Formats: sequence, C-alpha cells, structure tokens
Amino acid sequence: MKMSCQEYAVADKNFLDVEDLEVYQKLCRLHIDVCDLTHEWPPEERYELGSQARRSSNSAPAQLAEKNDDRHILNKIEGVNRSRGEANETIHHLFMAKLKGYIREGTYLDFRDRYRECVRMLNGLEKTLERKIPERERRWKISEGSATYGAVGEGIYKGWPDT
Repeated sequence: MKMSCQEYAVADKNFLDVEDLEVYQKLCRLHIDVCDLTHEWPPEERYELGSQARRSSNSAPAQLAEKNDDRHILNKIEGVNRSRGEANETIHHLFMAKLKGYIREGTYLDFRDRYRECVRMLNGLEKTLERKIPERERRWKISEGSATYGAVGEGIYKGWPDT
C-alpha cells in the first residue's frame, strides 16, 4: 500500500509534531466551531459565558501544543491531563448555554459527543505516554493491599490506623 507524503513523513520521525496528532486537529476544529457558535449568543453573554467557552476551547489544544515538545514524558502527560480538563470545562460551558436557551439540545449533544471523543483520544494518548515510563518511576500506581483498622479512639484520627 502506498503512503501519502504526510504519512511517510510521520512514519519517518521519532516523534510527532503536535499538528500530526489527530486529537489536536479535532480540538482545533472544535475551538473554531465554538467561536462561531458563541458569537451568535446575546451580547451580554459574548463576554461572559461566551468568553469562557472560547478560552477553554482554545486552551485544550494549546495545552497539548505547549507540552508536546517537552523532553520529559511526565510533562507531556501533564499537558494531556490539562487538555482533558479544558475539554471537560468547555462541555460544562456549553451545557450552561443549553440551560440558558442559547443553544438547542441537539447542538449541545453534538459538541458534547465530539469533545467526549477527544477525551477518549486523550486518555489513549496518556496511556501510550505512560508506557514509556518505567513502572517504578510512575507517579501514580494502583495497587491494593490489606488495611488494618483500629477500634474507635486509636491512632491520630478516630477509626484510622497509625501509619
């Protein structure tokens, strides 16, 4: 199968430019669409809720761009986490716009679904980046162990074991 020039360029690199990330491209498109949408809102909301929606929708891809070229994997993961937070914040702003009657239910659901797709993609990107970190160096580890609980009155806090 023949690769396009762009596919060949991406395959030949040791890393991806932020513009090569599909999730980045989708978040940029969403920002443009959010901007177009918010400029239709009442004048008093263009600089309140509209401004917040535009800011968070722009910050989602900007967080990826800021950390993408970082040499440290944990910093790249931080950028992904922040991007995910900004995407979810934008969903909230759009939900508020729906509640206030500025957008229809269908418009809200379309944007929400598109942002949720990006959040899923960001989750996958985070997992991919985490695999590049030796397990002993990961900041978060999920493990379960047995816990010893004392009777009420033991330990520093009632009901909590001394550790």
